[in-house]
Amino acid sequence: MSFLRPSALHQCFIAFPSLRWMPCQSWEFLRWPALDGLLRLLVVVLLWTMFSEIRFIPSSSMYPTLRVGDRVVVEKASYYIRSPAMHDIVTFPDPTQQTGDSEQIVFIKRIVAKGGDLVEVRSGWLYVNGIAQKEDFIAEPPTYVSNLTYVPEGHVYVLGDNRNNSFDSHVWGPLPIKNIIGRYVTCCHRPRS
Repeated sequence: MSFLRPSALHQCFIAFPSLRWMPCQSWEFLRWPALDGLLRLLVVVLLWTMFSEIRFIPSSSMYPTLRVGDRVVVEKASYYIRSPAMHDIVTFPDPTQQTGDSEQIVFIKRIVAKGGDLVEVRSGWLYVNGIAQKEDFIAEPPTYVSNLTYVPEGHVYVLGDNRNNSFDSHVWGPLPIKNIIGRYVTCCHRPRS
């Protein structure tokens, strides 16, 4: 009975190792997660916790960019290799908070001026070095007036996008760069309204 004998073509497939392997011939693929996969996962988790964090937005001071209840990803590594830039959204501890307080309050605001700049708010406009800034990201023009303020080197001037409902540099002055925790990257969760 010649039809029961293996054919020459079958012998050819068995001779090539790349054609011989099939997932069902080995049970190795069922061993998940293997030790190397677990170690990779551990490294990713450690890097994530060292260089980024997820923050909750408790107030409307950054509306309309960020809404109450949003969860945002903040990365903490980039300012070790570069300086903060204009319009970066940054997180930092409350500069008016006493050092002995048990819970740290963290703010999130937009950088509108850097060290060496002169900042002023009048007639509903933000002026940096005497030039009115075009800001299409704010909720409404500011109704307050702030005096001309010099931003010292090593500091930034931060304001919330909801200018009339924000506790920011127009109240407590320029923020030291060393106090910045991280930079806003993206919104990872926005609750349904």
